[in-house]
Amino acid sequence: MGTLLAILTGMVAMSFLIASLFFLRFWLRTRDNFFLLFAAAFAVYGADQFFLGWAANSEDEPLFYLPRLVTFGLIVLAVINKNRSASKR
Repeated sequence: MGTLLAILTGMVAMSFLIASLFFLRFWLRTRDNFFLLFAAAFAVYGADQFFLGWAANSEDEPLFYLPRLVTFGLIVLAVINKNRSASKR
């Protein structure tokens, strides 16, 4: 069961990193900071998932919650910045 869990954790990490690349591509096209912040958030979360799988799923360690806090902070910042720029128009 440990091998299956490692494979699935790797697949989740890869999915987050691919989503990050998509948002980076959208940022390169539009230069909208919303996409850049989302790309950074998904990259951080993908790296967190990678290290979580590498550390044999010791998710109870408090160190693994810090990147999640950063990720959700980046997403909130992106939404606030997007709404702030929309209200200035």
